[in-house]
Amino acid sequence: MAQTHHVVVALESFFVPVPALDLPAPHTYELQEHSRTRADQVAERIRDADILISTVVPIGADVLHPAVSPRLKMVAIVASGTDSVDLEACRARGIVVTNTPHCNTVAVAEHAVALYFAARRSVVLSHALVQSGEWPKKGTLQEALDGPDGKPPKTCRGETLGIVGYGAVGKIVESMARGLGMKVLISGRKGSSTAPEGRTPFETLIRESSVIVLCLPRSPESLDLISDAELASMKPHAVLVNVSRGLIVDEEALVAALRSGRIAGYATDVYAREPASAENSPLVGPETAGLNLITTPHVAWSAEDTNDKFHRALKENIAGWLSTGQPKYPVV
Repeated sequence: MAQTHHVVVALESFFVPVPALDLPAPHTYELQEHSRTRADQVAERIRDADILISTVVPIGADVLHPAVSPRLKMVAIVASGTDSVDLEACRARGIVVTNTPHCNTVAVAEHAVALYFAARRSVVLSHALVQSGEWPKKGTLQEALDGPDGKPPKTCRGETLGIVGYGAVGKIVESMARGLGMKVLISGRKGSSTAPEGRTPFETLIRESSVIVLCLPRSPESLDLISDAELASMKPHAVLVNVSRGLIVDEEALVAALRSGRIAGYATDVYAREPASAENSPLVGPETAGLNLITTPHVAWSAEDTNDKFHRALKENIAGWLSTGQPKYPVV
């Protein structure tokens, strides 16, 4: 590679600070760092970029056109998901794309278990009732923990946890759940009446699980994976946890299921539209008051350990590409 000095543009260092890059000699770099970048600011900011570092801001074919980003040679994504980048446009131009997989798996799995406990024990709902002064009025708020079937919450040893998405996060969730004494089911593909050995058909898992954790990637096949039919098949004391991506759960159907008592609780870290608000999400706003609904702002990945791993993977991707042409975690 003849070029030895590189302009590195980081569009979203708010999420993960950019580490000092250890480039192999004789390569040098200058960093143009932006805390946050809106979609309408991308084109201007990457015009002189040789290497682009991003997380979730859309990098579409329009800004990947040679007239807009003529020097761009590498897009380094600080995340596992690559759906924010037009991979075909990068492939057509020969732009290298990398990601940083498996850096946040422990944090996401732990967050999933935390969401389970919060939903099963109605933590947020109970908190709201206490803060609004309902405890002295009623004498007890024990019923806030009851499921739609009128029964008090299960303990872990009485739970059957179904995992949909058996990647790195799913495997850690499985280990944690078994350690808590839960029975664990691993889902097969939706629509298939059979499943590989060790798996449970999707529809069976939906019917038999008292807790369902979604930790699968978003794809055309997984859109609206959980909608009216699945919610109607769940046990009335079922708790659903989503740490995957928005659009995998039909949010309006989910709220209707909570309101009608078809399921006991929903806890999510992801949304169809983000940042979620009362203006763009049925999961947010005063109309959800009184529901056993836990919403966290897409932060399951966040941990000191995650950042350390992101830094290491990012540096290895860039250094590997410059030294051998092969990044450690290539996507395109």
